[in-house]
Parts: sequence; structure tokens; C-alpha cells
Amino acid sequence: MSLYSEILEQPQRAAALLVSQKKLTLEIAAAIQQHNIQYVFLAARGTSDNAGRYANYLLGARNSLPLALATPSLFTYYKRPPKLKNALVMGVSQSGQSPDIVSVLAEGQRQGCLTLAITNEPESPLAAQADFVIDLQAGPEKAVAATKTYTAELLAIAMLSTALSESKKGWEELEQVAGWMEHALQQDAFIAERVQRYRYITQTVVLGRGYNYATAFEWGLKLKELTYIIAEPYSSADFQHGPIAMVDHGFPVMAVAPQGKVFDSMLETLQQLRHEIAAELVVISNDHKALSLAQTPIPIPAETPEWLTPLVSILPAQLFAYYLTLAKGYDAEQPRSIRKVTETH
Repeated sequence: MSLYSEILEQPQRAAALLVSQKKLTLEIAAAIQQHNIQYVFLAARGTSDNAGRYANYLLGARNSLPLALATPSLFTYYKRPPKLKNALVMGVSQSGQSPDIVSVLAEGQRQGCLTLAITNEPESPLAAQADFVIDLQAGPEKAVAATKTYTAELLAIAMLSTALSESKKGWEELEQVAGWMEHALQQDAFIAERVQRYRYITQTVVLGRGYNYATAFEWGLKLKELTYIIAEPYSSADFQHGPIAMVDHGFPVMAVAPQGKVFDSMLETLQQLRHEIAAELVVISNDHKALSLAQTPIPIPAETPEWLTPLVSILPAQLFAYYLTLAKGYDAEQPRSIRKVTETH
């Protein structure tokens, strides 16, 4: 098992997860409705924190549920947890081992809240603190850099959102995710060749907005973990409020800009970067206008609905980070200074 093989197996893992966990997500949705849940309080770290960013947009836009990202240090070092009345307290963690994330669910239990764990380890300490556990069933993830557990987390969140909205169309669209993933992976050979253009870069910015704000953070994280470059993620809106000033002629900018509500905003930023600044653009999109601006255009299926594009757009981003790691002469299986399971307090 390698990082590359784990990237490629994501479509089949997504298809299996959708079948195996649908009934459970419907049960969780019913419990949420019975408990008069007013908001979601979500604890996560690293890659799982980026899945939380997706949940922030998805549950807000499709379910009218506010989401607060927990600050675990309030529960551990400061011993001053907030009041969590009427909250669904959710922990998202590949390993379910990190004590600070576990502490948030434990406090949720103490305060009488409904608790949910989304994890690849259903026998973990995190799962033990939860009323409900969505088992990601991604199989062993041996590579240090998380890939298939991230998309499984996104899918679990999308399934929960769909169960809450009681949307038949939503379930129909979810059933197509694995096929859209397979289609996106067909960019493999192009990406492998194209990353040679970027083998000497030492810094970049990664742009996304809306649902793909999470994708910008996750792409940036994979670049940091594997290639050791400075890769700063931004919302395209925040990027316009100052950081764009650091971009000059030839500066590499990565962007995720699929069709949807925020597309016009992203397109304006990309046009400015290409025509006014002459930046070097790598663009993942399903719109020809955005792709035409890029020196390295990476298409995803045109029919992918905006709310599900993060599950598809991250796959070519993972391949880009993987192949850039090899181009730079680094080991994609053993990145320096980090371990598979990180236990923070």
C-alpha cells in the first residue's frame, strides 16, 4: 500500500461507504431532529479540520445549521469549556486517538449533548465518547499523508447533510460521486508530466472559496507535508484584502474554481492574476473560462454539482502534490518530522 495506491482507491471506497452507512446517517438525522439541535460544535485537527471547513459551508447552506469549530485548548489546558446547550458535538478524526479532540466529545457527553464521531477507527477513544459513530471504512491508510480518509470524511458529512434535508436528489447525486472521482483521476498522466514545470518552486498560494475553501486548505496542507514548500491557503475574497500584493510576475498560484455561486468572484481574481500580474496559474475547474486562464488547466467533470465538487477536486490536487514530491526528489511515503497518528493535548 502506498500513497499513490491510496489516492487511486478513493472512488471504490466512496461507493462502499455510501452503501454501508446510509441507514445510519438517516438514524443520526432523526436523532438530531428529535434533540432540537440548534448548531453543530465540531472538533478536529489537521486534514480532519479541513473536512470541518467543508461541513461549515455545507451544513449552513443546505441545512441552515450554524457550525462552530471548537478550540480544544479551552477543554484541555484552560479547563474552560463553553456551554454547549442544544449542540450536536461532533469529532472528526482519522485515528480517533488525539486526546484534545476526545476531550471535546467527553465534555459534550457531560453536558448532555448529542455526540457524533466520524472516524476510521470505530474502536478508538473518540468513538467511545460518542452516541453515534460513522465508520469511514476506508481500510488501513498506511501513507502518512491522509488522502482516502479525507474524502471519506467529506462524504460522511455530505451524507449527513442529505439525510437531514431529506433530499432524494441529493442521494441521487451522491451515487454519482465515485464516477466523477474516477473521471478526475484520468488526469493522472497529464499531472505527472506537468509538475516538472514546478519542481523548483519554494512557495505558492492556494485559492478557493465557498465549499472549496476546504479544498484550498487541504491542497496547501498536502504541499506542505510532502514537498516542504510554503503553501498558504486563502479565500479569494481574503486574498484580495492584502495578500495579493505578494504575487509578482511568474509567481505560482494554485486555484480551485468550479462552477457555482462563488465562481464569478473566483474568475475575477484569476483574470486579475493572469492579465494584470502575469502569475503562473494551476487551476482545477469544470468551467472553460477558468481553465483557459491557466498555464496548467486541470478539468473535473462538468456535471459535478457545486456542493460535491470538494470530493472530486481534491483528487487531482492530491496527485499534483504526490508527483511534485517525486519531482523534487523526496520520499512521498515518509515525509520528514511527522507521523501518521499525532496526539495533541
